[in-house]
Amino acid sequence: MKKNQIDVVTLGCSKNLVDSEMLMKQLLANGYTVKHDPEKPEGEIVVINTCGFIGDAKEESINTILGFAQAKKNRKLSKLFVMGCLSERYMEELRTEIPEVDRFYGKFGWKGLISDLGKSFKQDVEYERALTTPSHYAYLKISEGCNRACSYCSIPIMTGRHKSRSIEEIVQEVRSLVGQGVKEFQIIAQDLSYYGLDLYKEMKLAELIERISEVDGVEWIRLHYAYPAKFPYDVLRVMREKDNVCKYLDIALQHISDNMLTKMRRNISKKETIELINRIRREVPGIHIRTTFLVGHPGETDADFEELVQFVKDVKFERMGAFPYSNEEGTYAYSEYEDNIPESVKQERMDVLMAIQERVALDSNEAKIGKVLQVIIDREDEDYYIGRTEFDSPEVDPEVLVTKDKELKIGEIYNVKVTSAEPFDIYADIVS
Repeated sequence: MKKNQIDVVTLGCSKNLVDSEMLMKQLLANGYTVKHDPEKPEGEIVVINTCGFIGDAKEESINTILGFAQAKKNRKLSKLFVMGCLSERYMEELRTEIPEVDRFYGKFGWKGLISDLGKSFKQDVEYERALTTPSHYAYLKISEGCNRACSYCSIPIMTGRHKSRSIEEIVQEVRSLVGQGVKEFQIIAQDLSYYGLDLYKEMKLAELIERISEVDGVEWIRLHYAYPAKFPYDVLRVMREKDNVCKYLDIALQHISDNMLTKMRRNISKKETIELINRIRREVPGIHIRTTFLVGHPGETDADFEELVQFVKDVKFERMGAFPYSNEEGTYAYSEYEDNIPESVKQERMDVLMAIQERVALDSNEAKIGKVLQVIIDREDEDYYIGRTEFDSPEVDPEVLVTKDKELKIGEIYNVKVTSAEPFDIYADIVS
């Protein structure tokens, strides 16, 4: 093991990643060498930032903890700390079951880790982060928590009620990140739509995005995780008018049948959902919408699912994901409904949706053949430069494979002409 080195392992979503980056900045400021998600962990101390969203994520988190607990038993590390959503939710059980962990911290208690190491929290870098992403883009978390009461979701149990950061604080962080070379920002929250209501008593997402767009050096802004009910339509004007606000929106719809939307407690109807999608596309021509759907929720009939299938076929979302229902303790669905849909049926329904989406994605990508698009270059491999358009978020969306006719710089934006397409990849030649 390497003395004075701390390995930070992040599981789950990009919001967790931001927390890890803030922790890492504090560790660096206190003189530690810090590695993030190393292929071969070698630090004397390991910090695991856990996810507790659904069954698979919890299982991954527990298995990761157990693996490092065994490494500690084998004296391959001296201290093991666990933080994040899983330990927020199951701290007492984890303490009992995995005593090898030196200390557990909740979702928001990670600052205590610094003092437990005998170090001090550095106020001068309180809002700074050690970026784990390529240096040209970063995730920007604008709020914590969620006030919604969706039947299936355990997130509010772990994160608490919605708490917006101030516009001034966020803009200050953007300026700081731009100073470090960041030019692309993925705006993230559990619920973008709610932003500002708690702090300013009115929706402020549009004003926030406009303020961010006016910071010199911000080239792309992309919005993630909007909520469909009471959607802040004024953000569409900003998206339409500001060249550096990408025509991209990640908005989780979860279902379309009125029966399921009611059981899921989504506070929106099928008619309102269709009107929402139509208005978004009407007000922002060319927008690419990413959404997710939940299948196998208690009470989902074959008719409900067929309604969802037809909706996906008709609306043709440019980007889409699906996941099966997970029966989570503490949720409304857990206490009020019987989880009576077999796992095999849940998986089959998810597979059906994703097979449809593969065809839709191919059609969307093939429609770009012959067009000139802007692409930001993320990395280089042996055969191609690999980047993304404004319609593509890192990790989850298609990539653009650019032929190596000219030398390109990582993090720069270039014009490319699309030559061919697959469902999840686009091929292009450099134009300028």
